[in-house]
Amino acid sequence: MSDLENIGDRLLVIYDGVCGFCNWSVRWCLTRDRNDRLRFVASDSPKVARLLARHSLDPAIATGSSGTLLVAQSLDCPAERVLIRSDAVLTILQQLPSPWPGFAAILRIIPRSLRDLGYRLVARFRYRIWGRLDACPIPTVEERARFL
Repeated sequence: MSDLENIGDRLLVIYDGVCGFCNWSVRWCLTRDRNDRLRFVASDSPKVARLLARHSLDPAIATGSSGTLLVAQSLDCPAERVLIRSDAVLTILQQLPSPWPGFAAILRIIPRSLRDLGYRLVARFRYRIWGRLDACPIPTVEERARFL
């Protein structure tokens, strides 16, 4: 798990590597993360299995039609936690430069149950709308350091 220990205080974004929407979202984040606050790993990577086990999460949580985005904070610290669904999205937005933290603050006003309902609707239809990839795309040379 040495790669996970070396990300410092950055967020670890765990995403479905074969989901077209998830891959588009990762690309979107990469272009906006000018302060280098995010690291990315596909959910089926063996590197995340122990992290998910520590939090009693099934590794399949981020894959399939009901899959979800996960964000790990404070890795290997007592304050370590894993956020899911809309809380994960809002946490990512808070790490990006302006205007995204303000957008996250506005969305946080919406009760989590409603935010998660919207999230689940997108997750349910993501393969139908954005497709499923045959394999996880390979990052460019410049992006490789940001993927585990």
